[in-house]
Amino acid sequence: MSRWWAAAVRRALSTRQTADGTSYAGAVPDPIIPPFRNPHDYDHRHSDVSGGWLRAAVFGAMDGLVTNIALIAGIGAAGAPRGTIILTGLAGLVAGAFSMALGEYTSVTTQNEQVDKEAAVERKALDRNPEGEMYELSGMFQEMGMSLETAHRAASEVHDNPDRALRVHVTQELGVDPDSKPSPWIAAFSSFVMFSVGAVIPLLSFLFGFGQLWLGLAIGGLGLIVAGAFAAYFTGKAWWRGALRQLLFGAIAVAATYLVGLLLGVHAG
Repeated sequence: MSRWWAAAVRRALSTRQTADGTSYAGAVPDPIIPPFRNPHDYDHRHSDVSGGWLRAAVFGAMDGLVTNIALIAGIGAAGAPRGTIILTGLAGLVAGAFSMALGEYTSVTTQNEQVDKEAAVERKALDRNPEGEMYELSGMFQEMGMSLETAHRAASEVHDNPDRALRVHVTQELGVDPDSKPSPWIAAFSSFVMFSVGAVIPLLSFLFGFGQLWLGLAIGGLGLIVAGAFAAYFTGKAWWRGALRQLLFGAIAVAATYLVGLLLGVHAG
């Protein structure tokens, strides 16, 4: 959207009027509008925030870690032997991974369908009242800082193309780009894989023959620290802050299930 917007602003500000009111286009001096440089001249990059994989992957990994750490803490506190802990942990891994994947697929699909529905509503409004919609867009541009004349020229240029008008209206009014919707398949796959990875970490010590509960919880806690630090890397936040946050959340879940296991005192055999 930045290309047509820049062009519209440049044309609007480069218009002159004679004494009789006739408009003509003239060159704009550099002090008023600097020349537009090639965007590739600027060295900066953005992460992909529209694909849906990062949120699903982080959520899946954290959920897998917290779920199985807490599950192991609860049945371990109740006195369950190593074999039962492994069986319970693996069952939790499989059930949780499928649940997360199906949940992500359904939620992302529902979100996309809602965007499509609202886009259809906006398309009908554009077909029924194009002039009113154009003035509505002009008002949005004015709220963003454009002058009345520039906003109206920009909105008029947007409405020269019906598909572009629909995209800009949906983006401005809903805050989403109808052409850049996240993939439900990517979200589901990311969630499935990362939940499985997270859920297996607290089981590692038991799978390798160790039976101490504290060791499994310690490995799970280390996994939470690494996962929290890794998530903070993508958001540009301090790694230690993200690590401590996830460790705290995991500790709360572990404390709750461990207490339940102690109170029940069920010795599964």
